[in-house]
Amino acid sequence: MSVTDRLCDEIDARRDDLIALTQDLIRIPTLNPPGENYRDICVFLEKRLRASGFEVELVRAIGSPGDCEKYPRWNMVARREGSVAGECVHFNSHIDVVDVGLGWTVDPFGGVLKDGKIYGRGACDMKGGLAASIVAAEAFLAVCPDFAGAIEISGTADEESGGFGGVAYLAEKGYFTPERVQHVIIPEPLNKDRICLGHRGVWWAEIETFGEIAHGSMPFLGDCAVRHMGAVVSEMEDSLFPALALKRTDMPVVPEGAKQSTLNINSIHGGQAEGDADFTGLPSPCVPDSCRMIIDRRFLIEENIDDVQEEVMALLRTVEGRRETFRYNVQELHRVLPTMTEKSAPVVQVVARAIEATMGKEAQYVVSPGTYDQKHIDRIGKLKNCIAYGPGILDLAHKPDEYVGVDDMLDSAKVMGRSLIELLAKPGDAA
Repeated sequence: MSVTDRLCDEIDARRDDLIALTQDLIRIPTLNPPGENYRDICVFLEKRLRASGFEVELVRAIGSPGDCEKYPRWNMVARREGSVAGECVHFNSHIDVVDVGLGWTVDPFGGVLKDGKIYGRGACDMKGGLAASIVAAEAFLAVCPDFAGAIEISGTADEESGGFGGVAYLAEKGYFTPERVQHVIIPEPLNKDRICLGHRGVWWAEIETFGEIAHGSMPFLGDCAVRHMGAVVSEMEDSLFPALALKRTDMPVVPEGAKQSTLNINSIHGGQAEGDADFTGLPSPCVPDSCRMIIDRRFLIEENIDDVQEEVMALLRTVEGRRETFRYNVQELHRVLPTMTEKSAPVVQVVARAIEATMGKEAQYVVSPGTYDQKHIDRIGKLKNCIAYGPGILDLAHKPDEYVGVDDMLDSAKVMGRSLIELLAKPGDAA
C-alpha cells in the first residue's frame, strides 16, 4: 500500500476525532468583537498539539488594536521539526468568530452534529478548516514520522476585524518570512475543490457632514447635517454606483457579482445617539449638526488605490458645488491592496494535484470578494507562496445555522495531507 493510501486510511480512521475536535472548537465562543476566550482556545490547541510532538508558543499581540487586559489578543503557533532539513509548510487559521445574530434553530455554540453536518458559529468560518488541518498534519506524522522540513500550525486572532492582533502582528515579528516558512495554506471556507489565489482590495472611510444645531420646531434656524448626508447618498445612487458596476476584473472572483467594483454603506449615524435599551423617554427636538457614514469600498487589481479615493472626493466636491452650506470631512479607516498568487506558484500546483487525486476533478481557481489574512503574509511577510484552501461553503459564513460538512472536512484533510507528502516526505517515504 502506498504512503498516500495509508494517509487517506489514517484520516478516515480519525473521522470521530475530527468531529469531536471541531465540536470542541465551536464550543469555545471566541466572539470578535470584543475578542472573548482567545487564551482559552489557544491553551486548548496548545495541549492538543504538544501531545502530537509540536513545540508551541502562545504569543500576545501587545499594543495591537483591541488588545487590553480584559480582552488580550492571544495567538498560538506550533512547529514540528522533521528529521532533516527541508521546507516548512504552515497552516494558518483564525480563531475568532463573528456575532451570532438572529435566526438560529440550533445552539450556535453547541456544535450540534446532524445529518453529517456540524452546526455552530465558526463551523465553516473557520474552525472546521482548523480542525481539518490539525488532523491532516497528525495523520501525515503517523505515516511519515521521519519527514524532511517542518510543519507549522497557527491559530490567530482578529481576522474578522482586520487581523492586526493576529497574522499582522506575527508577520511583523518575523513568523511569516520566506526564510522561516516556504508554503502557507489558509483553510478558509472556499469549497473543497477550489483554490483561492487572493482577494480584492478594500478602502474603508468615514465621511462626516456638518450642520448647525437649532430647535427642531424651527429647523430653518439651523442646518441639518443628515440632509447633507442624504445628498451624498443621492449622488452615490445617481453617479458612483452606476460607474462602479461598469468596472470589471479578469481576476476569477466569486461570486459573479464581485467581479465588479462594489461599495457598501456600512452605517449612517446622525443627530442624537440612541438611548439605552431601558430608556423610555422621548428625544429632544434638535436639528442634527453632525452625520457620519462609514463606507466599505472593494476594488479590483486593475484599479489604483489613489483613483478609488479620488472618486469619493470628486463626488463630495460635486455635492459641495450644489449645496451652499455643505461642509464635510473624510477620514480613512482601513486600506488593503488586492493580492493574487500566481497559478504557477509551488503551493498552488501541489494543492491542485492533491485536489484532483482526492476528488477526481480539476481544481477551480478563485479569488475572494473580501480580504483575509493573506494580505499580511504578502505585504508584511513578503511571502508570495500563499493560498486559501479549506472545507466549507463560503456563502454560509456569518449566516444563521452556519455548518460544515463532515465529509467535506475529511476530503479537505486528505488534500492537505497529500500536499504534505509531496512537499515534505522523503523520497523513500513518498513511494
